[in-house]
Order: sequence, then C-alpha cells, then structure tokens
Amino acid sequence: MFDFNESLRYNAAGRTLICAHRGVSGGNVPCNTVAAFAAALAQGADMIELDVTKSRDGQYFVFHPGKEKAHLNSRRFITMLPAVKVKKLRYVNQDNDVTQFGVDALPDVLDFLRGKCYVNVDKFWTDIPGISKVIRQTGVEKQVVVKTHLKEAHLKPLRECAADFMFMPIVRDTDTVTDGLLAQGIRCIGAEVLFEREDAPVASDAYIEAMHKKGMALFANAIVYNYKEVLSAGHNDDISVSGAPDEGWGWLLRKGFDIIQTDWCGMLKQYINR
Repeated sequence: MFDFNESLRYNAAGRTLICAHRGVSGGNVPCNTVAAFAAALAQGADMIELDVTKSRDGQYFVFHPGKEKAHLNSRRFITMLPAVKVKKLRYVNQDNDVTQFGVDALPDVLDFLRGKCYVNVDKFWTDIPGISKVIRQTGVEKQVVVKTHLKEAHLKPLRECAADFMFMPIVRDTDTVTDGLLAQGIRCIGAEVLFEREDAPVASDAYIEAMHKKGMALFANAIVYNYKEVLSAGHNDDISVSGAPDEGWGWLLRKGFDIIQTDWCGMLKQYINR
C-alpha cells in the first residue's frame, strides 16, 4: 500500500500506476459507483478517477455531468434536482435496464476509498471551495489529485482553498505551465498530457526525462471516450484489447509515463505483469 505522506512520484518509482477511469464497469455494474470502484481495486487499480456534480440544493454526488440521459435514462440534470430526488435515481446498465445502483454521495465514496488508493477528482473546477471542504472533512486530502482548467477564475480558488492538494494541469502537445504553477505556490506534482502525434513535445523523451528529474509525474490517457478525440497518438485501450497491446499500452509504458488511465484495468494489470 502507498505511503501517502510521500510524493506520488516516489510511490510510482520503478512502476506505472494504473488509473481506473470511473472505476471498472460492465454488465450490470455502472461506472462512477462504489461497486465500480470496488471492482477496480480488485483488478489492481492504484488510482480511481471519478467525476463530481452537485444537486440543486448543494449536495455533492459522484456522477459525470451531462450523462444523465445515457446513464440514468433521465432528461433532467442532477444540477436541476434536489438531493432527495437525486437519491431516488437509478442507473441503467448497458442494455438500458434499470439497476439497483443509485447515485453515490461524494462523502460516501471518499469514505470508501480512504487509505486504499489515489483518487483523481475530475470536475473539481466546478466548485473548488465546496469540493475541497468535503475532501478535508473525509480526511483524504493526501490521497487526492485534482485538476482544473488553467484560468485565473479557477487558479485563484485553488490557491486559496487547495494549495496543499496534489495538482496536475491538463496540457496538450506542449507544456508551458508547470514551472509557473510552482512559482504560484500551487503543489503541482506533474501533468496530464494529451497529444495527437507521437512527435508532440510532451511525448518526447527529453520532456519526460526533464519532468522526472524535477520529481514530476506524467499522466497519459489510454481511454477512448470519443474516437474522434485523439488523446495519446492512437496508443489506446481500443487497439490494446483488440490484439495489439504492444502498440497501445506497451508504447505508453516504454515512453515512461508514470500513470496510465484506462477502462480495462484488469487487462492492463496483466499486461504489465507479463
């Protein structure tokens, strides 16, 4: 188990951490639920990525905003509903049949994950003060990795409410921000890098080596949430599970990325072990 008092880069030294995108879902188990997170941990996840949204009356839930129609068969956004009605919603499975799983409250999920793994909190920028408060109240601030858009409207509350949280900016193709973030007093521990081409600066050996010398960790995406949106020059889950893992996950591992986000946690773990 990780020593969360040490840096993430320290815990990733000599290995690649597996980040489970919204947990591990499939069959009747929906994503972004405690059941999906338990499945991910059972399959060897080192980090859980989850999404946060807020009800109309200010309670926080783990759910990807805008996916209500797809995941809940509901035409109303959670942000439009009071918490009492959110708690009555039920996920549908991949056959669009209603499941027994409801939308989990953020405090309950963080309680479940306490001490078990790193937690990558997506949509943190939607309410930095409020989400930060829940993170502190549940005592998981040393496990949490947050990210925001690099706008002053987001960086200001980050500096004020969560400067001690591990932070990763999302950078595409070229990183011009990590050194400046450190200068602002933000605990920047690395970067989540997106690149369409293998020759992008953030995918270069020189950049990866330089970041590692600074003690920084690099987060790459193998996930495919939209095949038109290229995140890692095509080295992704789709080709990895379809017979060419050396060209997918293998390429990312050989480059030296510290964290790989995937929807196929167990298969990636087996591939790394082989």
